[in-house]
Amino acid sequence: MKIFCSQKDLDSALNIINKAISPNNTLPVLNNVLIKAEGKKLLFSSTNLEIAISCWIDADVRSEGAITVPAKLLTSYVALLTDEKVELSLVEGLNLAVESSNSHTKIKCISADEFPLIPKIEKATELSVDVSKFHEGVTEVVFAASLNTSRPVLSGVLFASGSEGLKLVATDSYRLAESKIEVIKGTDEEISCIVPARTMMELSKIMTKANDKEVKISISNNQILFKAGNIELISRLIEGKYPDYEKIIPKEGKTSIEVSVEDLSLVLKRVSLFARENNNSVKLTATNDGKLLVASDETKVGEEKAEVLIKIKGENNKISINSQYLLDVLTYIGEDRVRISMNDKVSPAVVRPLKSEDYVYIIMPLKV
Repeated sequence: MKIFCSQKDLDSALNIINKAISPNNTLPVLNNVLIKAEGKKLLFSSTNLEIAISCWIDADVRSEGAITVPAKLLTSYVALLTDEKVELSLVEGLNLAVESSNSHTKIKCISADEFPLIPKIEKATELSVDVSKFHEGVTEVVFAASLNTSRPVLSGVLFASGSEGLKLVATDSYRLAESKIEVIKGTDEEISCIVPARTMMELSKIMTKANDKEVKISISNNQILFKAGNIELISRLIEGKYPDYEKIIPKEGKTSIEVSVEDLSLVLKRVSLFARENNNSVKLTATNDGKLLVASDETKVGEEKAEVLIKIKGENNKISINSQYLLDVLTYIGEDRVRISMNDKVSPAVVRPLKSEDYVYIIMPLKV
C-alpha cells in the first residue's frame, strides 16, 4: 500500500471515525482504524461492535492495500503535521510509514484480517431528510433520553416515520421531547424503531461534516444505517416497545405564557444555585400582571426569588418542576422565545418554540 493525500482531509476523516473508538475495548484491534486504499480513494472504518463509522477521502493511490492503525496515535500525529501533503505506505510487514517533507515516522499496526466485518443492511426501508433539519431535530431531543440502562427502550431515541414525516422522540419518564422532520424521499408506511441515544449523540456531531445536504436512512429489523456524502454510520437497534407517549401530552392548558429564553435561563441559573440542595425543585408562579415568579424553597445555603416579564393568556397558575429539565430545553431549543403551558400542579408543563409546531417538550411536575 502506498498513497498520497491531503493532511487536512486525512485529519478530518480521522476525527470522524474516532467517534466509534471506545476507550475500554478488550480487543486491541478495536482501538485501531481500518485504512484501505482502493481505486482513487482512501477508506476508513472504525467500530466498537455497537456502532461502526466509515468514511472516505480522495487520494493518489500508487498501490492498493489495507492495514489497521492505532486510531488515537495516528489522529494525534496527523493533527501536528504542517505539510499539505502526506505519504502513507506499508513498510517491513505490519508497519505504517507516515512521511512529510520534514518528518518521517513508523507506526506499528495490526493486520486488516483481524478487523471485524462491518455489517451490511439488507431488506431495508429507506428515507431521506435534510442534514441540517436532522441535526437540529436530534439536538432537540437526545438530551432527554435516559442515562439509566435498566429500561433499555428509554436509553434510546424513537424513530417513527409515517404520513406526518419523521418523528424523533426521547424520554427518561420525567421529561419528554418530540421533534418532527419533513421527509424528502421515503414512504408513508408506518416505521418504528429505537436507536441508542449514544449513537444519536455521535451522529449529530459528524453528519454536519458530510459533503451532502441529505441524510439517507436505511432501517432493517435490527440495524439502522445513516449515510451522508462520504460518511456512513451503522448501529444496532434497541429491542422492545416504546411507551405510548402521545396520550400524556396535554392538548391545551389553562394558562399559556410567552417568555424570553435568555431572560428565563438567566433567572433559572440563579435560582438553581439554591435549589440544588432540594433536588433542583423550583416553583413557577404565573400571574396576570405579566410576571413569572421563579422561586426556590429555603435550603441550607439560602433561598432565591426572581421575576421574569411574560405575556400571559388564561388564569393565574403555578407548578413545581425540576429547574435543570427546563434549563436543558432552553439551551437546546434554538429559539429566542418559547410558550409554556400549564394546567394545574399535578399536570405536566408543556414547552414549545413560539414559531414552530414541530417541537414539543413536556416536564412532569414535582410533588409540593
